[in-house]
Amino acid sequence: MVRPLGFLVGLGFILALLCAIFTTPLSNEPNAVHEFHKHPRHLALASDGMFPHWDKAQLQRGMQVYKEVCSACHSLNLVAFRDIAELGYTEGQVKSFAKSYDNIPSINPDTGEPATRTGLPSDHFPAPYANETAARAANNNALPPDLSLITKAREDGKNYVYSLITGFQNPPANLPKELQPATGLHYNPYFANLNLAMAPPLADGQVTFADGSPNDLKSMAKDVTAFLVWTAEPKLVKRVWTGWAVFLYLLIFTILAYLSYRNIWAGKEH
Repeated sequence: MVRPLGFLVGLGFILALLCAIFTTPLSNEPNAVHEFHKHPRHLALASDGMFPHWDKAQLQRGMQVYKEVCSACHSLNLVAFRDIAELGYTEGQVKSFAKSYDNIPSINPDTGEPATRTGLPSDHFPAPYANETAARAANNNALPPDLSLITKAREDGKNYVYSLITGFQNPPANLPKELQPATGLHYNPYFANLNLAMAPPLADGQVTFADGSPNDLKSMAKDVTAFLVWTAEPKLVKRVWTGWAVFLYLLIFTILAYLSYRNIWAGKEH
């Protein structure tokens, strides 16, 4: 009687477990937030697809948008000034760009006290705040994320970043009261919980480009998103084309190996 009893107990446990699995509500069932949340819109860039390339003029415009607008709140800790040479800048232009920053943290060699100095090509883009406490104090207790890897860190990457920048709008009339943006928050259907502390960062005509490129909201958002794709994956294009080179090499090697096989075994097949 021991073995049948043990079998029945085990069977009952398995059945109870299956019932719990199939009757437990799923966490992704529709709710009020999901009803108003929107999926990111697709953004086409030159760096997309099987044969990508960098649009260096666009990347330069995007960097300008970052410097004049985004850098007021967001850091770019993983990017050094000398890295922008890959965007088409000369060595002299890189040095001039680095010198345009006069707030690089340093130490006074004479007194040992904290000081600042002008930038060098080897320096990284400086953070806008001294520490996290200062950053939160200036942003309604929200911490602006570092943008170095933002298009890799967020789901849907570049599409999410572009949609978020261009997605600020007034709340819809049928938005439930509990989802209405509180004081200091702004409605954006592309954000996870619909409301975020960041105010709309861009507006038409906010940045003027030397080459006369369009500076409406969507154009600037596209440019800065393209720049952030580059900061997250500066070797993306090189990696893809290296992959194509390896594929071509293997294809040629396979064809030559097959022809060699046919040539060696041709006489033995008859």
